[in-house]
Amino acid sequence: MKRYLAYLRYVLKHKWFVFLECCKLGIPRLGIIHDWSKFLPSEFLPYARHFHNPDGSHKEVHNKTGYYKPTNTGDAVFDFAWFLHLKRNRHHWQWWVFPEDESGVKILPMPYHYRREMLADWCGAGRAQGTPDTAAWYTENGHKLQLHPDTRKWVERMLGLEMVGTARTIAAQNGSNSVNTSWMR
Repeated sequence: MKRYLAYLRYVLKHKWFVFLECCKLGIPRLGIIHDWSKFLPSEFLPYARHFHNPDGSHKEVHNKTGYYKPTNTGDAVFDFAWFLHLKRNRHHWQWWVFPEDESGVKILPMPYHYRREMLADWCGAGRAQGTPDTAAWYTENGHKLQLHPDTRKWVERMLGLEMVGTARTIAAQNGSNSVNTSWMR
């Protein structure tokens, strides 16, 4: 029972931080309904078992940058729950990756409101996990994400990252780890 309560506390904390970020980005409604599927038994139970020990303590599944690869974890029930979560929630970039018949994938651009929810999700997850520097997380892990070029450009601009030749400059180096909301299309 302790593992389920621990996971419930985490989900509520995550949802709160995502809601705050969604409000900053002008999408409070999406902040309210964000990740409701995590309360379904098909997601909640496998997630709680995957992330928490029976005594409620947290299992470490992230690397030092805060990234974890939630596929092929060796936990088939969790892997399927993660798959369901991705297919139920369009704010995940994976929802926009379309497998082609022969081989490869077609990456679709994310609509603007889902881009904002995705960014709020990243920021909220970082805050909930004690690693709130989303720009640093993205700099370390962004190459692993299959984003449409338009979506990637928007994300990097919102995070204060710019391409200068082949080097990235990070606005967050000056101690700013917040999302740049001063410009919005």
